[in-house]
Amino acid sequence: MDIKYIGMDVHKEAISIAVMTGEGRLVMESIIETKASTILQFIQGLRGDLHVTFEEGTWATWLYDLLKPHVTKLVVCDPRKNALLKEGNKSDKIDARKLADLLRGGYLRSVYHGENGLRTLKELARSYLTISKDLTRVNESGQGAVSKLGHSLSGSASLRTASSCRVVEQDRRSRGAQAGRVLLPTARCDASVAPSCATGSIGRKPKT
Repeated sequence: MDIKYIGMDVHKEAISIAVMTGEGRLVMESIIETKASTILQFIQGLRGDLHVTFEEGTWATWLYDLLKPHVTKLVVCDPRKNALLKEGNKSDKIDARKLADLLRGGYLRSVYHGENGLRTLKELARSYLTISKDLTRVNESGQGAVSKLGHSLSGSASLRTASSCRVVEQDRRSRGAQAGRVLLPTARCDASVAPSCATGSIGRKPKT
């Protein structure tokens, strides 16, 4: 049986790939762009049963869903749970080779499963619904607060208007009263009481 063990060291811009045979012979090393069409073109150019592995990370879900239909076996591993990955010098090529070799020897422990993609999608949908409900609640609360503020401002304006009207009325009355109170120079009595002050006489001379 022709089995090829493929180790992938995945980064945002590029992927380092190492391909080994069942006997542990390195038959290919390559660096390709982290792009779906490029990855599939590389995988489809290989012959035999393809066993692929890469580390868990940002691109794991996307790469798993992309490769799963095209390979025989797919293992996503956690480097924190595989001490052998930490041994030796650190470089992209060494990591890809090391992954392929550990996969060939059966030393890698899978920490990723296909249903995780669906679980993630469900969690995103649930988060979206929760956020939508929260936004609706906040909008309703905001509208209620604005409405209460409007009523409060309207009431305050009405009170200020009524108070202003009372002040104007009182001022008008005060001015009217002052206009009717004119002091007479001789008797020094108010004009408001002048009509009731009778004009009498002492002897034959009138006295006001």
